[in-house]
Amino acid sequence: MATKKKAAAESFIRVTQTHSAIRRQERQLLCLKALGLGRIGKTVRLLDTSSCRGLIRCVQHLVKIEVE
Repeated sequence: MATKKKAAAESFIRVTQTHSAIRRQERQLLCLKALGLGRIGKTVRLLDTSSCRGLIRCVQHLVKIEVE
């Protein structure tokens, strides 16, 4: 049987919403929802993947990012 390779050490990022989503483009609102955010002060811990980085780049002016 083939053995499964263990994934490299997974890294996480902590994303906190710092600004309001009022009067923002719909695309930015959808990106915040996809990240699991929606109100100021909410923090989520996400796996550091290219798709998450792309969503964060879309709303980088509304969030604070910390690498764990």
